[in-house]
Amino acid sequence: MNKRMVWVVAGALVGVVAAGPSQSRSEASTGPATITINDRQLAVTRVDLGARGTSPGDVEIVRTTLLQRVTRVVIGHGELVCTFVDTVRSRVCRGTYFLPKGKLVVGGSILYRQFYDLAVLGGTGLYDNARGTLTVTRTHRRPVRDIVVFRLVG
Repeated sequence: MNKRMVWVVAGALVGVVAAGPSQSRSEASTGPATITINDRQLAVTRVDLGARGTSPGDVEIVRTTLLQRVTRVVIGHGELVCTFVDTVRSRVCRGTYFLPKGKLVVGGSILYRQFYDLAVLGGTGLYDNARGTLTVTRTHRRPVRDIVVFRLVG
């Protein structure tokens, strides 16, 4: 490669680095925002793999309907899939919350489903590239109902 070509390539690289990354729609910021809703459990399905009873690898699938806090109007649904990692309660979960203007994807570890926090890993639509936390707190046992709070930071 001749010296002139080296300078052209070097100049092009300097121009790209100086321009920096462009912010596309997928890099857009979502937060800060807090979304507080209620949910009502529709179904819990357990898949018993391996040893009988709760054991590592067993799967728990939870489906919920999402409700507006005041009017109790259905605004979406949630799906949570958890894999047990011990013989007691510890499980690793991934879930998606389907809201009117997009989806929020969450994940992390849960010990008790009566109260837990998960990371908001991302989203679609209005929640494109969302980050933050999800906190779920049980409010009723029959039927199972929870307060669901998303705290979005970006």
